[in-house]
Amino acid sequence: MRRRTVGAAVAAAVVLAAGSLAVAGGSDREAKVRGDKAKVEAEGYWIYHDLARGFSEAKASGKPLVVALRCIPCEECVKLDDDLVDRDPRVRPLLDQFVRVRVVGTNGLDLSTFQYDTDQSFCVFLLRADGTVYGRFGTRSDHKEWADDVSVEGLARALEGALELHRAWPRDEAALAKKKGPPPPFPSPERYPDLATKYKDTLDYAGDVVRSCIHCHQIGDADRAWRLTKGAGLPEEVLFPYPHPKVVGLVLDPKQRATVKAVVPGSAAATAGVRAGDVISSMDGQPLLSMADVQWVLQRTPPEGGRVELTVLRGGAPTTLTLVLGAGWRRADDLSWRASTWGLRRVALGGLKLAPIPKAERGKVRLPKDSIGLRVEHVGQYAPHDVAKKAGFRKGDVVVAFDGHTDLDRETDLLRYALNDVKPGTDVAVRVLRDGAEQTLTLRVGR
Repeated sequence: MRRRTVGAAVAAAVVLAAGSLAVAGGSDREAKVRGDKAKVEAEGYWIYHDLARGFSEAKASGKPLVVALRCIPCEECVKLDDDLVDRDPRVRPLLDQFVRVRVVGTNGLDLSTFQYDTDQSFCVFLLRADGTVYGRFGTRSDHKEWADDVSVEGLARALEGALELHRAWPRDEAALAKKKGPPPPFPSPERYPDLATKYKDTLDYAGDVVRSCIHCHQIGDADRAWRLTKGAGLPEEVLFPYPHPKVVGLVLDPKQRATVKAVVPGSAAATAGVRAGDVISSMDGQPLLSMADVQWVLQRTPPEGGRVELTVLRGGAPTTLTLVLGAGWRRADDLSWRASTWGLRRVALGGLKLAPIPKAERGKVRLPKDSIGLRVEHVGQYAPHDVAKKAGFRKGDVVVAFDGHTDLDRETDLLRYALNDVKPGTDVAVRVLRDGAEQTLTLRVGR
């Protein structure tokens, strides 16, 4: 993350608000947050954590809004170029045409309007004053590939697109209505049972502001915990949220709105006839401003499959293609990078973190030909993440079978099976290799 090329790309979205979290110096997170607030308010370019004021100013001025969601304090942001975006000549003139709001905690956030991948540490919304969503910006495929998903150029293209839609209003009103989904189970994060006793709907700047903040990933954690109390597992649209375009075979250019760099052979996109160089102007009738908008359409596509119509520009001429997704299509996505996966590991794996053994190493560890081959990278040491530890699992163990299954090749596959196919409280047999010898341990899958 310290390399300049990666830092510049990620800073485009992460540091939209351009407030340095390092202004207070040292390791005092509370001081960093308060220093950040003071700096942003003193500069006056962004409205600091006041959505109501932002919507009011947008209504009065007729301008669109750009809302940057970034949890506090984002320690990764300290490593990046804090003021890159605000001073970038491609972005600053575009930002000048928006009412700019920075949201640093999700307490009290209207989850009917702000629907996004909460495992990200940032997300950008481009909106009308009436709450219509023009588009989203900010995508993340894993810990290491942020530069493949966001860029300063991509942010500029998204801002341009939002301004075009704003000027053309109400031409696209019906299409843009699809950029909001149905209301979530709870209207704001602190209303979820797991958060209700710990947080209020506002940040506590009179006390410990850091501890008072509901971070983005906590929304997903609370939603999954609430659903698991129902005893019916997790719907795949919840377990596999906001699928990355690569899941359907689309490799998109992060410097553009939705331009195809490559198509994965044999994928749904390849079958649909998508080609490298195609510019996807709309999906499901929705105009696209960024890769995050593609994810939104995929998020609204049922896990049991569906047909998604694409309008692509090829050689300047529009072409209509149909992306056909079969049952279980979401399962190709990877959950391992997500912060919320730690909670799922506690429930499904007793606190284990697993990683696949590379093919080149499988022979060295003498894995059976047909086996899982997931190495234990971490064993939770403290309750409630210590179930596997108490069951006798150790770091370095290699899982070769889980509840009789040897075809769960990824940690993601094992999590899905344990959460949705194993009854809560069930003891399952787990075969592991330890120091070359095979043994069977018993793990209780909980809720």
